[in-house]
Amino acid sequence: MTGRDDRAWCTPIALPREVLAFGAEVRDALGVGAAGKLGVLDLALAPRAGSTRIIRQYQKSPLYVYRPIYLDPGRPDMAFVFLQQQGDGFVQGDRYRVDVDCAPGSAVHLTTQAATKVFKARDDFATQLVNLRAGHNAILEYLPDPVIPFRGSRLYQRTSVTVAEDATVILGEVLLPGRMARDEAHVYDLFWAETEVRDPDGTLLFTDTLRLRPGEVDDPRSPGVLGGYDILASLYVICSEMPAAELVTVLREALAGVPEVLSGVTQLPASRGAAVRILGHTSKHVQAAMHVAWDRARTRLLGSPAPDLRKG
Repeated sequence: MTGRDDRAWCTPIALPREVLAFGAEVRDALGVGAAGKLGVLDLALAPRAGSTRIIRQYQKSPLYVYRPIYLDPGRPDMAFVFLQQQGDGFVQGDRYRVDVDCAPGSAVHLTTQAATKVFKARDDFATQLVNLRAGHNAILEYLPDPVIPFRGSRLYQRTSVTVAEDATVILGEVLLPGRMARDEAHVYDLFWAETEVRDPDGTLLFTDTLRLRPGEVDDPRSPGVLGGYDILASLYVICSEMPAAELVTVLREALAGVPEVLSGVTQLPASRGAAVRILGHTSKHVQAAMHVAWDRARTRLLGSPAPDLRKG
């Protein structure tokens, strides 16, 4: 058994005690149709003959990708990679790990095929570990579809990014409150998302943690968290070619005209870019605002507007 097939390889280290409190006895991955899957995706991409290609690929079901497609006429070199998952979503005991290494000069857009569902857990929790690396002069966009935590679900995810000083990285995430049609507005047990970004030498540039535990412990709708809103989105634009203050101004101007959302933009530490927060009542309005911010940042930094991702 290789390291990549081991449960410890797929599980984030130093899990918070609040997460471990939900844990049951550690067990091996179970059979088809059962919980407790180990999902592994390990990709390396590099420029080849004028476009970015996958040069290394290891995947272990339920995670997999097909061949990259090229959707952006303004950046024909950019590989669009759709991360796919067999089954409907996370269940208790699932441990997923995604590693994506973007070589110097590469251009990669990584997204998911559909929203990520997180199902009810009784004895354990689910985790997802995403490790991204953007080399010298690389471009990396990681914009997965929204996460939908169902009633009683428990998810811990950690996104760790290593970015070269002259690379450009755009990260985004959207959290929905649950299945609103079933009155599941923030009735999950735990949603914990950590984002950390480092220089290649390991120096921490910034970290951002979202911890929501509804019920007796916390109320996500409290004034200090989401207030009267249900949907939260975050966008991080990490770059050095545009002054951070100018990027903040660009994004604020872009979001000023977006209706039905509350948004804020601030500089990232060390002036390495900008961070955006968006709150809203509907997925439609929040995702429209995210698209506006992504499109404006992309146009200014990459010289190409946001393309149609053909997700129907």
